[in-house]
Amino acid sequence: MEKSKKHSWSFDNIGGSTRVKINNGNDIAHLDELDPKMWTVLSCPSSGLEIDEKSLKYIDTDNDGKIRVNDIIATAKWVTTVLKNADMLLKGDNKIDIEQFNQEEEAGKKLYNSAKQILANLNKEGTTISLTDTADSAAIFAKTRYNGDGIITDITTNDLDEKAAIAAAITSVGGVADRSGENGVNAELIEKFYQALADYSAWQAASIEAPYGADTDKAIELYNALDSKVKDYFVRARLASFAPESTDKLDVQVALIESISADNLTGKTDDIASYPIARIASKPELPIDAAINPAWAGKFEALLAIIKPTEKVITEESWAAIGATFSAYNSWKAAKKGAEVEGLGIETITKLISDDKKQALLDLVAQDAALKEEADSIDMVDKFLHIYRDFYRLLRNFVTLNDFYDKSKKVNAVFQSGRLIIDQRECRLCMKVADMGKHNTMAAASGMFLVYCDCITQSKPGKLTIVAAVTVGEIGDLAVGKNAIYYDNNGVVWDAVITKIIDNPISVGQAFWSPYRRLATTIENLINKSAADKDAAMMKDMNAKINAAPTAAPAAADAKVPAQAFDIAKFAGIFAALGMAVGMIGTALTSIFKGIFALKWWQLLMVFVGIMLVISGPAMVMAWMKLRRRNIAPLLNANGWAVNAASKISIPFGETLTDIAKFPKMRLKDPYAKKGLPTWKKWVISLSALIVVLAGLWLGNLLAWAKFPSPLSCFNKVEVVETVESTETTEVAETVATDSIAVQ
Repeated sequence: MEKSKKHSWSFDNIGGSTRVKINNGNDIAHLDELDPKMWTVLSCPSSGLEIDEKSLKYIDTDNDGKIRVNDIIATAKWVTTVLKNADMLLKGDNKIDIEQFNQEEEAGKKLYNSAKQILANLNKEGTTISLTDTADSAAIFAKTRYNGDGIITDITTNDLDEKAAIAAAITSVGGVADRSGENGVNAELIEKFYQALADYSAWQAASIEAPYGADTDKAIELYNALDSKVKDYFVRARLASFAPESTDKLDVQVALIESISADNLTGKTDDIASYPIARIASKPELPIDAAINPAWAGKFEALLAIIKPTEKVITEESWAAIGATFSAYNSWKAAKKGAEVEGLGIETITKLISDDKKQALLDLVAQDAALKEEADSIDMVDKFLHIYRDFYRLLRNFVTLNDFYDKSKKVNAVFQSGRLIIDQRECRLCMKVADMGKHNTMAAASGMFLVYCDCITQSKPGKLTIVAAVTVGEIGDLAVGKNAIYYDNNGVVWDAVITKIIDNPISVGQAFWSPYRRLATTIENLINKSAADKDAAMMKDMNAKINAAPTAAPAAADAKVPAQAFDIAKFAGIFAALGMAVGMIGTALTSIFKGIFALKWWQLLMVFVGIMLVISGPAMVMAWMKLRRRNIAPLLNANGWAVNAASKISIPFGETLTDIAKFPKMRLKDPYAKKGLPTWKKWVISLSALIVVLAGLWLGNLLAWAKFPSPLSCFNKVEVVETVESTETTEVAETVATDSIAVQ
């Protein structure tokens, strides 16, 4: 036990680091006294975790997308204050008896009153409230006149005129959604509505008599459409009057009509409309019975039908006079205000103004807004229940990593997103990848064998990228492109495919065989390369011969190729070299076998073990060192976490993160297995092979050390020579000895 300020903390060693233990509600209440350097995590994202994102957003007090130490402390202070017994937070329940709220604290009393009001609104008996009760705010406020949002609806008042005013306001100036889900109006919309009523009524009072009655608006529309074309006609006519020789150029060009005459003219309306409105005359006058451009004739005739001109021609002055008759009317139309309420009709508008329910509606809004604090406390109940359920779980993954290191496979950390089934393995350490760029930079430092997968499913749009750690077994068939199945924590099945692998040791056993795998891969690559090179060389030589064949001089039909003489000297050298090689190999094998058979059985075993250790030992030692340094922190950091302490994955713990398929021990027969030889034939073949090998060793004089010399004379000549040499040496020694005696 150690002390930090006033509160006593207990500690534990988890994942290679000393960590604080959160044992009770009192620990949660005193989190502000815990040194931040002792926290395992300093910040984490408020989304993408295996906790209700609504809970995370409630805890993220500054709404910046990150949950930091200060957010945790503020939430801990609030939630432990409003409860009578803070130990209840350790339950992680989604419901609570409202009697457990601490009514001695103001915040607790508000929660109690609000929770009681929710139960009353929902017509629920008892004192237990749950997340299900607070999930549907519309249901909570459906039957309440006032809900504190400053919006009034049809059910807010019983006065029929007020109801009519609310409905008219929603129809004309729009509405806003009330907490009950119904459409209503607030003070701003009420002010806008009654201002529009007044403006429209005043505008109607200042109305100008329409010069052409009900057809005035239509006449204005036609006049504006024709105005530029008629004025263009007058300009052309004045130019023709000024320069008569230019009349043909100013009139409709025959060439233009000819250019479109071969086409379907119904599709040439725009081209035709660009021609003058009428044939150009020498006077700037437009006869009302003149032939009008077909594209404009309909509008011109409709305008004449409304204005009913008294003259037979239209001059520039008379055309301008027609436009002037619209001037005052247009000015009045342009000054129109309150158009939003025009659809209600002038009679309804007049009645709404005379009833004048504006102040009554504003008073209703004020009464509703006065209950804002109480209504907001109802939302606060939902916040409390989310935090009450999920806060302790977050602490177990923030202050400590207890969930990650929990021995029960049913408990997962908030960053463990599901299970990957691949290569007869179930990988439990799977995480969503938020930023692949950061993972490319940091993931290798974790020291784990990682597979990255892209996942898709029909039930959800888009693609999900995950990373899974393989902590048990061999590499097997794991390779980029291999397919797998991913189950997220909600049970949704995703089709997964490996897109990237970060190669680190999986186990010491895998490292033991890694040198042999690398050697086999190297040999296979060399064989493939050699075969490819020889094939390429052969094809090159063949192509060269084929290409050179046509240019080669044809040989005479009766020409004979002289036979090459046998060079015995050359082959004698080759035979001698082969003999020396065989002899050296035989001598080496003899030495090896002599050494091996001179050892006892346990010495042979030690030699074999020593050779294996020399080959695999370094790889196993390196793997063991890397496996001891495996760390989850780099993966979390790549996902936006700020991990404050190393979180290692030991070899025993790693074995719990990946499960390998285990089949029962059974003697099963493969119906498609190749039929083998009978047992007696296998023994005969084995014994025959052993006899052949021993005979070969005997004939090769490789068993001479065991006093089984070869019967072949080629191996006995050496001994004869040695004997002769030994005899000669003995005779020389005896002669020397005799001479020595004679001298004496």
